[in-house]
Amino acid sequence: MTPAALRLPGFVNAHSHAFQRGMRGLVERVDRAHPHDDFWTWREAMYAAAGRLDPDSAHAIALLAYREMIAAGYVAVGEFHYVHHRPDGTPYAPANAMALATAAAADEAGIAQVLLMTAYERAGAGAPPTPGQRRFCDPTVAAYLERIDALAQERPDRVGLAPHSVRAVSRPWLEEIGRYAEASGMVVHIHACEQRREIEESRAEYGRRPIELLADAGVLGPRTTIVHATHASDGELDLVAQAGASVCLCPTTEANLGDGYLPALRLFERGIRVCIGTDSNSVIDPVVELREIEAVARRTAERRNVLVPAGADGPTGYLLDVGGRCGAEALGLAAVPAEVELDLGHPQLAGVAAADATAALIFGGSAAALRPIDS
Repeated sequence: MTPAALRLPGFVNAHSHAFQRGMRGLVERVDRAHPHDDFWTWREAMYAAAGRLDPDSAHAIALLAYREMIAAGYVAVGEFHYVHHRPDGTPYAPANAMALATAAAADEAGIAQVLLMTAYERAGAGAPPTPGQRRFCDPTVAAYLERIDALAQERPDRVGLAPHSVRAVSRPWLEEIGRYAEASGMVVHIHACEQRREIEESRAEYGRRPIELLADAGVLGPRTTIVHATHASDGELDLVAQAGASVCLCPTTEANLGDGYLPALRLFERGIRVCIGTDSNSVIDPVVELREIEAVARRTAERRNVLVPAGADGPTGYLLDVGGRCGAEALGLAAVPAEVELDLGHPQLAGVAAADATAALIFGGSAAALRPIDS
């Protein structure tokens, strides 16, 4: 460590779709034929990108993403992986070839990876997978869990369960995955309450909001991470708190997709463990993600220095915890696997006292002031 550097725990990216790094810049234009652009129109472009992948290209794109993560100060990543099979849905040989390609990219880049293997069953209530979804899907929940078993043998302690959403996975699948999680001790990650339409569809099918359904199905527990929770009700967040579950916020992606405002203050008030993810990888910078969490809390409360635990003098420590330790716990890691250096001589920190450096990083800096530590 040079004299002009400060060591910090590395950052943990608890939610990534590495292949979406290949979409950066491609979806930032208005389609004149469909000028109303939202999450659902973006999703069609994402399906097209997913449809072009094979193990070699998946590896290449993941390597770009993971090298950028390392440069940005991330030391671990939860890869929410759902491009499993060939475009027509038939398996590769081996069946986990696509997951292993991304795992190889993580190993090559030098980032600790937990493969969050997605279960995908359907397009929605009573609807078979669309052509763009076929390669995400297994024919049965048993077939999905067989692939989990096989992958866990190759990547011990680096595999988690990821039912995609209550839209994509029915209650019987959720219940079976919940039983498997309980028996195996694996973490469970699931998208929930990202879009208002998702909530409406869940209520129409089950008479329950998404997180309520997860609690009913035995999926919500201390090893569960809800991804987004953007439109979660107070009652749903109470269930998350009671279960000791986590919420993964992905501020830059949620902004890019027009999802809505993350419930930072409501999560903090309930003591819910929060972590961060790059999600679509349109931006890879933990500092930007963390700053936006406090920024949304300030806009909500209409005051400054909001996410401040009892006894703390400001939100910086809480946000660094969100960016590191909480993400490691959500991924089932025993600890943050590495440190990073904060370059005190970086122009972003010029004139800043050492005692104020971490706060200056979070509220006035970026990942450009961070650098990996060579092992």
